[in-house]
Amino acid sequence: TEKLVPSTRFVAVDGVAPMVSESTSFVAPSASIIGDVSLGSNSSVWYGATVRGDVNKVTIGENTSIGDRAVVHVAKIQGDFATSIGSNVTVGPCAVVHACTIEDGCVVGASAQVMDGSTVKANSIVAPGSVVTPGTTVTGGTLWGGSPAKQIRELTTEEIESITEAATDTVELAAMHASECAKDYKQVAEDEERMQDALERDPDYIQPSSAASDDQEIRGDIFNTTLSHPEEGLKQKQ
Repeated sequence: TEKLVPSTRFVAVDGVAPMVSESTSFVAPSASIIGDVSLGSNSSVWYGATVRGDVNKVTIGENTSIGDRAVVHVAKIQGDFATSIGSNVTVGPCAVVHACTIEDGCVVGASAQVMDGSTVKANSIVAPGSVVTPGTTVTGGTLWGGSPAKQIRELTTEEIESITEAATDTVELAAMHASECAKDYKQVAEDEERMQDALERDPDYIQPSSAASDDQEIRGDIFNTTLSHPEEGLKQKQ
């Protein structure tokens, strides 16, 4: 089926192709998943993001989101580090996760960087714009911030619970984006016609019936005319 935005989202490197779960929520048309990458169920990679496992392996768990224009990469030349991202993790927009380990239930804020050999322990938050320097271990259940990042305080129980809640909300949002991005140009055009019809139709006028079948004429549809659909005129002549 022809898609609205064709893209080479999945790219093999040296014969190794990404492994994406069939139940993955969403991989945006403009995202790139390259090489030895494993993406778990209900996870999502958003617009403009890159997950590149070209010289080592990237593993991403379940219910995890990689935000818009974020970069996830690995290391081989200067240190041999794969990248592991757990489940229920939120990687914010423009963040950099490079050759490190992010355990379950963490947040890496927008534009933050987690660098080579670092480990972010479970239920932690790296504040937006922070830089976790190489080899650092972020203590579990804490908030880190700054450049270089340092521990600011421990997280409350409510804050830790909100990490999983946010991950669940993103799964639902990703499913909606996946549905919209899967439409071909005909479906998009039909959506536009229905929207314009709803804007221009008088509420007191006959409304289209949602129960009408595809080949059934919808009464009062302003687009169901011989001008917009010449084939209807041919049917009438027959």
